[in-house]
Amino acid sequence: MERENEQYLKKPEIIKLLMAVPLSLIILSVVAIALFVGYEVVYASRVYPGVYMQTIDLSGMTLEESAQLLTGVLPYTHEGKIQITYQDQGWEVEPTDLGFLVDPTTSAQRALDVGRSGWFLNNILDKGRAWFEGVQLSPVAIYDERMAQAFLQEIADEINQPVIEATLALENTEVMVKSGQVGRQVDVMGTLAAIESLLMQMQSGVVPLVVTETEPLILDVSAQAELARQILREPLVLKDGEGDEAESWTIPPEDLAAMLIIERVVDGEAENSSYQIVLNEDLFSVYLNSLAPAVQVHPANPRFVFNDDTGELEVIEPAVIGRSLNVQSSIMHINEQLQAGKHEIALQFDTLKPEVTDDMIGEELGITELFQSWTTYFYGSDAARKQNIEISSSQFHGLLVAPGETFSMAEALGDVSLENGYAEALIIYGDQTIQGVGGGVCQVSTTLFRTAFFAGFPIVERHAHAYRVGYYEYEYNGNKNSKWAGLDATVYVPIVDLKFTNDTDNWLLMETYVVGESLTWKFYSTKDGRTVDWDTTGLTNKVPAPDPIYRENPDLKKDEIKQVDYAAEGADVTIKRTVYKDGKVYFSDVFRTHYQPWQAIFEYGPGTEDIPGSDSE
Repeated sequence: MERENEQYLKKPEIIKLLMAVPLSLIILSVVAIALFVGYEVVYASRVYPGVYMQTIDLSGMTLEESAQLLTGVLPYTHEGKIQITYQDQGWEVEPTDLGFLVDPTTSAQRALDVGRSGWFLNNILDKGRAWFEGVQLSPVAIYDERMAQAFLQEIADEINQPVIEATLALENTEVMVKSGQVGRQVDVMGTLAAIESLLMQMQSGVVPLVVTETEPLILDVSAQAELARQILREPLVLKDGEGDEAESWTIPPEDLAAMLIIERVVDGEAENSSYQIVLNEDLFSVYLNSLAPAVQVHPANPRFVFNDDTGELEVIEPAVIGRSLNVQSSIMHINEQLQAGKHEIALQFDTLKPEVTDDMIGEELGITELFQSWTTYFYGSDAARKQNIEISSSQFHGLLVAPGETFSMAEALGDVSLENGYAEALIIYGDQTIQGVGGGVCQVSTTLFRTAFFAGFPIVERHAHAYRVGYYEYEYNGNKNSKWAGLDATVYVPIVDLKFTNDTDNWLLMETYVVGESLTWKFYSTKDGRTVDWDTTGLTNKVPAPDPIYRENPDLKKDEIKQVDYAAEGADVTIKRTVYKDGKVYFSDVFRTHYQPWQAIFEYGPGTEDIPGSDSE
């Protein structure tokens, strides 16, 4: 019993001890928090301890103090000196002349951001690392490599010189014997790499100019001098084909002379070596590359229509066989012909074949049936709008879309301009409807969008009109149906585009037909079991059109009133599409459209009375 009493007496002591432990933890936590808060208050707008900028201690400094200190101790921008040398020549330059500038303010901000720019836990770790280990930062510098390249290029212009073969040289069209000259070519990028190494370390130093030197050859000039005179006796005429109708480019002898070099040709043993005058491939490549775009012919697939009666493809525009200038082969051919005494020489081309040729049949391309067709109507359109619809839709008639290709309407449409036959008609521009070139093209983009939509192809890019356009809600009977709202698409080349992907394994043939006041777009391919379900919310969140605006137009007569813009109700429409393949969901997408309320605008001539909404009413 006594032992039990003793144990009982000890229990309060144990309890007190246990109670003291959490109390100590609480006190320690409070002290730690107080220290942390105090630490943060002291360094609220100052650099945390342990932060260095190139061994410069910025601890405890404000942004302004740090920037001021760094300005004084990092004077490399204006005091650094880089000496570029070549033989007995030298060029001294400051870092600023090479586009290198140390930014003290941004560097100071970088130091101030230590412990502040990340997540809470990361910030605590950064502060601890700075306190215990120190954080070494590099100054922030701005470097414009183009300035350094330009500076080196000026030096290169002084140093560079061509190779002149010993005892034989060309001066204009004269072939003369002269002393040899070592060719020099400054390696701008190689020199720049050495300079940048100093800049990045903010050190002054000497950088030898990297120069490639080419030793001249010793020539037997007797035969080559005569050949050179023969080459330079007449202009060199390059032709892009055979016959008198081929386009040609003439290089006069004085220009050709600058493009010639003398090279050594080894024929067996060294003592049997000979020398010949040939084209400088580098220079002549530049010249031929400048001609390449003019002679380039891009390959183009043929255009077909699908004969619904026979199921066969019929060519309406043959394929274009392309070509590209083969610069290397042309240089070799020109060299050979010049050596043979020729002065009228044909350029050499590579043939570029289109993916599809005229003789391919529908089965080869997977074009065997009507895949999808859609028609929109544009009742009441004026002649200019109809003209634009016919011209723009014709750009797509017979066009092929490859399997897996994402088709861009803007790319296929090309330039919409008066020069290409388009007329001025009403277009939406900014917050108003105005006369503009190509009004009506959006009838074509809307028709294409609906054809691709109901064909079940993925729509990659589509933009709705700013407000509801009545043309796009017409049905075949001339009535309007608002269920078609939200199924329009606008294109404005080259900024706003309509794109869809032919995600089948077959080619897709497009045909367009304008009949009366309707546009029909047809897709021909091979059906792959896909079907489309869609539903629309209809017009929601409707907003009435604002009151019409009346404004004076000095070009109108008195009492003449003309409507130049038309009212449209604002609304939102959401359309959901589900595409099935063989009865299973293939993909689904949602098209959301927000139409702004649009106000009618009327213009009247000066002096017109009883204008609606005016004070005279």
